Amino acid sequence: MLLASFFGVVMGLVLGLTGAGGGILAVPALVLGLGWSMTEAAPVALFAVGSAAAVGAIDGLRHGLVRYRAALLIALLGAVFSPMGIYLAHQLSEKILMMLFSLLMVLVAARMLRRETPQAGPSDHGAASWGQKNCMLDRETGRLAWTARCTATLSALGAVTGLVSGLLGVGGGFLIVPAFKQLTDVQMRGIVATSLMVISLISLIGVVGAFHAGVSIDRVGAVFIAASIVGMVLGRRVSTKVPARALQVGFAGVCLGVAVFMLVRA
Repeated sequence: MLLASFFGVVMGLVLGLTGAGGGILAVPALVLGLGWSMTEAAPVALFAVGSAAAVGAIDGLRHGLVRYRAALLIALLGAVFSPMGIYLAHQLSEKILMMLFSLLMVLVAARMLRRETPQAGPSDHGAASWGQKNCMLDRETGRLAWTARCTATLSALGAVTGLVSGLLGVGGGFLIVPAFKQLTDVQMRGIVATSLMVISLISLIGVVGAFHAGVSIDRVGAVFIAASIVGMVLGRRVSTKVPARALQVGFAGVCLGVAVFMLVRA
C-alpha cells in the first residue's frame, strides 16, 4: 500500500507539472514497482491518469484556459480508436508490450531533451518546422479558426492518441502537448489545460472499455488512484515555481532509466 501511494503521488505530481508524462510513468510503476503484468496495469494506470487529469482540467476550465472544442474533438476520435488499442493489447505478448512501451519512453525522453528555438511574437513556445501553423487562433475572437486543415489535424491527433492510450495504458499527454506546441499557436498554459481535459476524457473511455471486458480494480489499485489525485493537486500548485528545462531534463532521465530496465526485464 505504501509503495502504491508513493508511486501514485509521483505520477500525479509529474502530470500536474507538465500536463504530460505522468501517465507514461504509471504503467512502469505498477509493473516494475508492484509486480503487475502489463494487461493488469494498463486499466488501473488509465483510471489514475484520467482521475488526476480531470482535477487539473476542472482547474483549467475555471480559469478559461481549456480549448474545449479541440479537446472534445480529439477525445471523440480517441474514443473510436481506444477500444482498438485495448483489443490489440490482448493479442500481443507481455514481452512485445514491454518492448513497445520501452521504445515509447525513449522517444518521449528524446523529445524532452531536444531544445527548442525561441519564437518572437505572442506565442511562448518553440517554432514549428514549417512556417504556417495548422491551427491558428483568430485574432479578433481569440478562438481557434476551424479550417478543414485544422479539423483534420486535430482528428488525426485524436486517433493516434486513442490507439496508443488503449494499447499501452497511457493518457496520451506526451503526444498532445508537443503536437499542440508544433501545430497551433495556443499559449503553453492553454496547451497544458487542454491536454489534461483530453487525457481525462480518453482515459475515462479506456477505463469503461476495460471494465466492459471484465477488468476489476483491487484495493492497491484504488490507493494508487487516490494518491495520483493528491499528486496532481500538489503539481498544479507548484507548477509555476519549477524551471521548465530542469523538469524536462529530469523527466527525460527517468524515462531513459525506466526504459532500459523494462527492456532488460523483457
